[in-house]
Amino acid sequence: MSAIVNYDEVEVGTELPAQSFPVTRATLVQYAGASGDFNPIHWNEAFATSVGLPDVIAHGMFTMAEAVRVVTDWVVDPGAVVEYGVRFTKPVVVPNDESGARIEVSGKVAAKLDDRRVRVDLVATSAGQKVLGMSRAVVQLA
Repeated sequence: MSAIVNYDEVEVGTELPAQSFPVTRATLVQYAGASGDFNPIHWNEAFATSVGLPDVIAHGMFTMAEAVRVVTDWVVDPGAVVEYGVRFTKPVVVPNDESGARIEVSGKVAAKLDDRRVRVDLVATSAGQKVLGMSRAVVQLA
């Protein structure tokens, strides 16, 4: 599989379709099982608050993975992402209710690079706060 987005048809400023990703306590338990990260700040409210957190928080790597889905859905081929990095700025707080939290992600082509690659800058927020900083992906286009 390869990227379906053509480099020649993309301009700096091209916006990727924004997405909203739900996060519930069940999501966190599933991610903990898949990743092996059973840190109690991600599932035990009493523990999370005892260490100074407002509530249970989503795993940073889970948050990072959800954000890059905006890019992988745009190019279709996840293998087209050749670099990806973020800074964790705020946690995604996940209350123990049916709604949980949402991670809102938007992206924009910030630069056209050599070798038919582009840099995509992402903005990820939850509850009105930016949860990832310097979120950037380099993507190999067709």
